[in-house]
Amino acid sequence: MRQRNIKNLQERIDANSTHLVREPEQMKGRWHELFGNDRPVFLEIGSGKGKFISERAERLKEYNYIACEGQDNVCLRVLEKAEEADRDNLKVMMKYIHDIHEIFENGELEGMFLNFSDPWPKERHAKRRLTHRNNLKGFFDVMRPGGVIEFKTDNDDLFEFSIGEIEDQGYEILEFTRDLHEEGCTYLSKEFMTEYEERFMTLGKNINYVKFRKPQD
Repeated sequence: MRQRNIKNLQERIDANSTHLVREPEQMKGRWHELFGNDRPVFLEIGSGKGKFISERAERLKEYNYIACEGQDNVCLRVLEKAEEADRDNLKVMMKYIHDIHEIFENGELEGMFLNFSDPWPKERHAKRRLTHRNNLKGFFDVMRPGGVIEFKTDNDDLFEFSIGEIEDQGYEILEFTRDLHEEGCTYLSKEFMTEYEERFMTLGKNINYVKFRKPQD
C-alpha cells in the first residue's frame, strides 16, 4: 500500500529514536546486552505501524521484542508508539531484511512473527515470500531449539502456499485456523491485532493463522 509522504520525516524520526537500533548488524550475538537482560527475544518482520508488537511488549513484559519495518515513513509510527510507552523490552530497527544471518547469531531468537507479509503473487517471485522454504530455514537457524514462527495473513493464496512449504519441510504445526477471529477460537494471537487485521475484521474478511516450529530431535 502506498504511504503518504510525511513532512520533516527525518527530524521526527530523530526525535523519537530512543528505541531505534540504527546499525542492527552491529548487534549480532549481542541483543541480550542491548536489552540488558537474558529474557527471550522475539522478532516481528514487517511491523507496519507497530500496534501488534507494542501491545505485546506492554502486556507480556517477561519477553523482549524487536520490531522490524523497512519503510521509514511507516517505521516512524512504530517509533512513536515505542517512545510513548517507553518500554525497556521493545527495540525498533528500520530495515528490510535480506539475510537474517547478518543480524542474528544462530539460536539468538526465541521466536518470530510474520504478520500480513507481502504476498508477492507472481510465481516468479515466490522466493521473495517470507514463508518460502529458503527463508524459513534461515529463520529457524537463528532461533533456539523449539523456537516458533507465528504467521497471519488475509491472503488465502499466500496461506495455502505457506502451509505447503511448512508441510513439505516437515515443520510441526502447533496451531492452525483459517478464521482466527471466529467464535470459540482461543489462540492467544487473536488478542494482539495489527492495524490491517482490525480493518479486515471490520470488512468481514477471515484471517488465516498458523504457529509452527522445527521438530525437536
